[in-house]
Amino acid sequence: MQTTSLAAGVVLGLALLITGLVAGRADIAVLGAPALLSASWAWTARPRGGAVTATFVPAEAGEAGPGELRARLRLEVPDGAAPLRLRVTSPGNDAADVTVLVDGTRTLDLTTRSARTGPHRTFRVDHVAASVEGGFESRPDDVQAPGVLVLPAAQPLGRLPLPHQLVGLTGPHTTRRLGDGTELRDIHPFAPGDRLRRIDWRATARRSPGLETLYVRRTQATAEATVVLVLDSRDEVGPDVTTWRGNGPLPMDRATSLDVARNAAASVAQAALDGGDRVGFEDLGWVRRPLPPAAGKRQLRRIVHALALAHPVGDPGRRLRPPQIPAGALVYMFSTFLDDESASIARTWRGTGHPVVAVDILPTVEVPRGDPGVALAWRITHIEREQRLESLRREGILVVRWLPSVDDDPGVPGRTPRSARTALELAARRQRHVAQGTSR
Repeated sequence: MQTTSLAAGVVLGLALLITGLVAGRADIAVLGAPALLSASWAWTARPRGGAVTATFVPAEAGEAGPGELRARLRLEVPDGAAPLRLRVTSPGNDAADVTVLVDGTRTLDLTTRSARTGPHRTFRVDHVAASVEGGFESRPDDVQAPGVLVLPAAQPLGRLPLPHQLVGLTGPHTTRRLGDGTELRDIHPFAPGDRLRRIDWRATARRSPGLETLYVRRTQATAEATVVLVLDSRDEVGPDVTTWRGNGPLPMDRATSLDVARNAAASVAQAALDGGDRVGFEDLGWVRRPLPPAAGKRQLRRIVHALALAHPVGDPGRRLRPPQIPAGALVYMFSTFLDDESASIARTWRGTGHPVVAVDILPTVEVPRGDPGVALAWRITHIEREQRLESLRREGILVVRWLPSVDDDPGVPGRTPRSARTALELAARRQRHVAQGTSR
C-alpha cells in the first residue's frame, strides 16, 4: 500500500527541479534531486512478495518466572529485511510502541508482570510493515495471543482444625472409639470378637499367672475428616474501591479478592489432602454440581483447576437454599462478606452442626482522599461488614483474615499470610487440648 510520503517526495522534487530550471537557479534545482532519488529508491525497493505474517507460537515450558506472563511472537517477512512497527497491549498495562527490523524471520518474547490468577487474555499486537524510505506500508493487522489459565499457588500450612465427627474405618486421625489403630486405649480381658493377635502375653502373665484369663491390648480407631471448600465467586473486588462494580479495569500487578481466595483455598486443600483427609469444592457463584469430597493428588489438581475457572457471572443473586454439605464435614467459606448472603449461609451450616471457618479475603482497601462521597460509602460498607463478621464470631464461627502480615512480601503471589496460618494453628491446638481426640 503506497503512502503519502512517496507522492510527497515526487511532488516536492519535481517542484524544486522545475522552479530551478524556470528561474535559472541551479542551487534550487539541486535541492529537488535528493527527494526524487529517495522516491525512486523507494519505488525500486517496493515489496513484491506476500503479506507479513505474525503468529504466537508456544513458548518453552518453565521459562516464565513467578508472577510473570509470557508469550512468544513469530514475525515472518517474505520479501527480505523490513522494519515493522509494533504496538503491544496487555490488560492493565500501557501500550508499548516499538520498531523492529525483521530479516526474513524473527522471534520476540513478550513478558508482563502479574499477581493475578484465573483465566486471562495476555497480549495483542498490532503490526505494520514499512518499506525503504517509508514509501510503502502493509495493511495494518493485529494478532491476539491465546488466553492463559493461571493456576493458584498452594502454600504449605500447619495443623488445621478438625470436624467434630470423623468418618470412615481408617484414616490419619485418632478417635475415641475402639478399633484398629496405633494409640493404646487400655488392657482388657479377652472377649468374643477380639483378635488373637491382640493378646498381650506379658500383661496376661502379670495379671493371670495361671492363664485363667487372657488380656488383650485395645487401641483407639482411626478415621478421616471431610473438608468442604466453599468459594464465594459472586464478586471480585480489588484494593482500589473506585474500581468496584466494574468502574474501571482491575490492575494486573495487584491481587483481587478472588485471587486471594483462590490461593487460600488451594493452600487449605493441599494441607488437608496431604494429611490424608477428603476435600470437596462448592462455588456459590454457580448453580451446578459440586465437586464431591475425595482424596489424593488427582483431587488436588481438580480443585485447583476448578478454583482457577471460578469467576463472577452476572449480578450476584440469592440462593433459595444453601448447598448440601456432607454430614460431619468441616466447611471453609472464602468470601468478602460484603453482603448478607454468604454470612447467612454460614450461619445456616453452623446451626445444623457443621464447624465453619469463615475466611475473609477482602484486600486492604484504598479510599481516595479527594472524594468524600466514596469515603462515606466505604465507611458505611465497612461498618456493616464488621457487624456481619462479629455476628459470625458470636455464632461460634472461626473468622480468619487472609492477608499478608507486615513481615511478608505482598508482591509475591500466593505467599501464606502468617496471621491466617497462626489463627488456624491456634484453633487446631485449642481443639486438641480441649478434646484430646475427636469422638465419632
